[in-house]
Amino acid sequence: MQRDSMANTFVVAFVLCGICSLFVSAAAVGLKPYQDKNKALDVQKNIIAAAGIAGDQPLTAKRVEELFKSIDQKLIDLETGDYVEEGKAKVSVKTYDPRKAAKDPNLNAPTKGSAFDIGIGAREKYAFAYLVKDDKGELAQVVLPIYGKGLWSTMYGFLALEKDLKTVKGITFYEHGETPGLGGEIENPRWKSSWSGKKVYDGDVNDTNIAFGVKKGSPEGDEKQYLVDGLSGATITSRGVDQLLKYWVSDSGFGKFLKKLSASQGGSNVGA
Repeated sequence: MQRDSMANTFVVAFVLCGICSLFVSAAAVGLKPYQDKNKALDVQKNIIAAAGIAGDQPLTAKRVEELFKSIDQKLIDLETGDYVEEGKAKVSVKTYDPRKAAKDPNLNAPTKGSAFDIGIGAREKYAFAYLVKDDKGELAQVVLPIYGKGLWSTMYGFLALEKDLKTVKGITFYEHGETPGLGGEIENPRWKSSWSGKKVYDGDVNDTNIAFGVKKGSPEGDEKQYLVDGLSGATITSRGVDQLLKYWVSDSGFGKFLKKLSASQGGSNVGA
């Protein structure tokens, strides 16, 4: 066989492809634990960012680990609002993955029937909530995972509520595919900071009147305590944020859990 023949070229190409694929596969398998660790670290950073407990110090891995000691991760049965204990449910609290559960017919629930549309047909039956404690070990904040459809993607983030469970402490979005400069402005620190202090309910946590959300045009008068100005040129993304926020604090999402948590802390005016 001639060295520069067509057959020899294909043989060399095939061997090189095989060797390269082995290297790529080995790298993917070898690096997966590090990738998973970095993903978990990014989620923890965003929980801390939503809660606003980072201070001025940079969020190094060590700093995140230290701050997370004041946060209790709890798995919630969204249907009842109760905590899920290890060994008393169909899932393991330690290994539970909400995103996988949302796609599993045995572990998800339809979103149809809710007054709010997150653009997704089903969500997980169980979801994590994060209880932020103060120096005395008492509840200071609750951080809830939130998600829903925007214009181009599913937007994933966290909503932090003050200890009264009806005032927004902070909000952050850490994963989405919205248009940069338009819908992508949900990551803009200035826009995110405008949520701080907004009232979730027109009343207390036991009321069904969810008042906070996004409004096109600057809110005026009494609206200012509830509403945030929508993103310019991103109507669909703004509507998606409005709907997903309302969904996850309603009884379709974490509403039942928030009511039970309020009762356990001394009523709807907990922390007042």
